[in-house]
Amino acid sequence: MKINRRAADRLRQGHVWVYVSDLLPGATAEPGEVVRVEDEKGRFIGQAHYSSSSQIALRLLTRDATPVDRDFLRARILAAFEYRERLRPYSPPTDALRLIFSEADQLPGLIVDRYGETLSVQLVTQGMDRLEPLILEILEELCRPAGIVLRNDGAVRAKESLAREVRLIGEVPEQAEIWMNGFVWSADLRQGQKTGLFLDQRENYMAAQKYAHGRALDCFTSSGGFALHLVKVCSEIDAVDASEAAIARAAANAEANGISHINFHRANVFDYLAGSRRFETIVLDPPAFAKSKASLDKALAGYKEINQKALRLLSPGGVLVTCSCSQHVSETMFQEVLAAAALDAGKTLRILERRVQASDHPVLLSVPETLYLKCMIAEVV
Repeated sequence: MKINRRAADRLRQGHVWVYVSDLLPGATAEPGEVVRVEDEKGRFIGQAHYSSSSQIALRLLTRDATPVDRDFLRARILAAFEYRERLRPYSPPTDALRLIFSEADQLPGLIVDRYGETLSVQLVTQGMDRLEPLILEILEELCRPAGIVLRNDGAVRAKESLAREVRLIGEVPEQAEIWMNGFVWSADLRQGQKTGLFLDQRENYMAAQKYAHGRALDCFTSSGGFALHLVKVCSEIDAVDASEAAIARAAANAEANGISHINFHRANVFDYLAGSRRFETIVLDPPAFAKSKASLDKALAGYKEINQKALRLLSPGGVLVTCSCSQHVSETMFQEVLAAAALDAGKTLRILERRVQASDHPVLLSVPETLYLKCMIAEVV
């Protein structure tokens, strides 16, 4: 399958995507097929999975002619597992972590999370969906899980013309009990957000705990991740979410850890931040505001508004932990939005830490899309 010069240059610079607009006429293949990728002159570049419906037509698998077979998949999966093993001595203890992170582990379209004895698997491209039997066979061989839940219910599968479903293999509990950062957590592996918990914030929870103090407000609390970690260092904590199910889940996690002094509120966060109560610590961990490039301007306005509202409630010396999981919002954009929000709120901010997703969600320098989570910790001076 031949591609134009622009796409060939992008691949040679380390990226792994080719857009449908970059395919040369005559390029055809079966949905999910492994294809040979060539430049305009017929020079070999690598092998990729082809998608017949996504705007990302090719996702590079390898830059050599190695057969993409069971041995290839097993070696890539094993390499991903070995990377996590190398991280173990330096990461907060947990029995829930991301084992495979798509392009960042050179397995584009495959995501695997471990929750105790259960694996949660997402196949989000035609290519990986086609390889499902082999992938499951290898995961069972290497991990020996009690059960596997196929969380193929994400909206991204619609872009690949794939059915959306949740399928269970073996024993998959209604609620998986795991431990993370010294806390017990309940994860809904069948219907919960992402694959059950926000595993990507695990290390940011610990970082926030280092700087938090006084009265704290945790916005978009979800499963209570930040709120539970602030208990040891804050005198009082309010945790807010618009979802009744999220509040119930967060309260249950607090109860499971013997924590009774978090005040949970079901409310619209933007409305809640319009109040006048002052705080020494505020956490903002909203859902992705920018689902696409088309919504970027509106998303940036939303991030500015919510950070501005939060900053107006922070006392001098107060700490803001603010996050964006919007892939289309770069680190630079996010910092500029925070600076603009601080200016409008009449606050001066000192950056304490710039952070990204947990280390088991690695970032490839040549594929900027693998860096999606931004977390800024700042102090009002």
